[in-house]
Amino acid sequence: MKIEDNGKAQVKVITGNAAAAFGAMLSRPEVVALYPITPQSEVAEEMAKFHAEGLLDAEMVEVEGENSAMNIVCAAALAGGRVFTSTSSWGLAFMYDAVLQASGYRAPVVMANANREAPGIMAVSSGQSDLIMTRDAGWISLICENCQEILDTIIMAYRLAEDYEIQLPVMVNYDGFYLSYLAEKVEIPAREEVDAFLEPLKEQPERPRLRPGKSIAVGTHGILEGFVELRYKHSSALERAKDKFDRIDREFRGKFGRGYGGQIEVYRCEDADIIMVAAGSVAGTVKKIVDVKREQGVKVGLVRMKMFRPFPRERMTGALKGCKAIGVVDRSVCLGWNCGPFFMELRALSQDFGLVPMMSFIHGLANVDISPDDVGKMIDMVDAASRGESYREVTWFSMDE
Repeated sequence: MKIEDNGKAQVKVITGNAAAAFGAMLSRPEVVALYPITPQSEVAEEMAKFHAEGLLDAEMVEVEGENSAMNIVCAAALAGGRVFTSTSSWGLAFMYDAVLQASGYRAPVVMANANREAPGIMAVSSGQSDLIMTRDAGWISLICENCQEILDTIIMAYRLAEDYEIQLPVMVNYDGFYLSYLAEKVEIPAREEVDAFLEPLKEQPERPRLRPGKSIAVGTHGILEGFVELRYKHSSALERAKDKFDRIDREFRGKFGRGYGGQIEVYRCEDADIIMVAAGSVAGTVKKIVDVKREQGVKVGLVRMKMFRPFPRERMTGALKGCKAIGVVDRSVCLGWNCGPFFMELRALSQDFGLVPMMSFIHGLANVDISPDDVGKMIDMVDAASRGESYREVTWFSMDE
């Protein structure tokens, strides 16, 4: 697909992978290193096409694997460049040591991750286990619901990663196979509009840049109290990222007319007795069934988790406080706890928002569809629990239903 750079916003029907590539291209990265892996390969193809057509003025590095890709963009970011990469599943696992290094070095890398089941059982299919695999890697982790949001979130990710008060890598996650290959109408902003949105980054104190004849030190070893200080500052930066991302999202809405709630999106929760919690493409299905159930008199709402790391503790507590029961949809498994990872995270908050019935629904693994009927059954089960009926805390939906 040839794109004309005519300085105007365009509306096109494109895939989620293409949306990720457009978001990156419009953000003007200086170094791009990509290695193809299903279902992310199209991102690499689109970026190469942009480069060939002169729309992307960047150093395109052809690598022999994902580990090299992450090491290259990490080094380029530390040298002061804007960078981009993308991966999925086994590719994410292959670069894992470099993923940890990028966060430890505070390298503001932006990476798209088309979620796919992680190594273990071979599954070339959708699932969020690769996202969960990196939850303690020190990255900021964002999750998208649709193709438009993928493009917009990539752009916002640069504002967040490169903010002088943050300086951390950001992973933009979207459901592989569902969103990666799904073609939807997407508004592509004009390059000048994106330039203006990212312009505040140039007004910050300049990060050290690698220049001929001038040395800089990065990635030095931390020992004893020095190591503790680095970890403390890293953790503090993650905490700052929460409010920072809320502000970035509001600013994005003001400029482009689209926003996603920042850390979380709250849907019809104002008077909700029961609340569903979900993340990713399934949230669209949940919204539809929330509307249906509302028409039937069930006071149900949805909290969509947009930011997974750092965990949106304060926003989530405020949204869930006062409800009578909670249902959590997980497309991955917290092995060792026999529940979903999102459910486990929310369990840790239960003292904050109130000890109410909570139900974990494990569903959608390895491309198993989460149908509207399935979501309706989940809501009915949570509703029954809110009225004092006995309930099962964990439901492996395709196995138990």
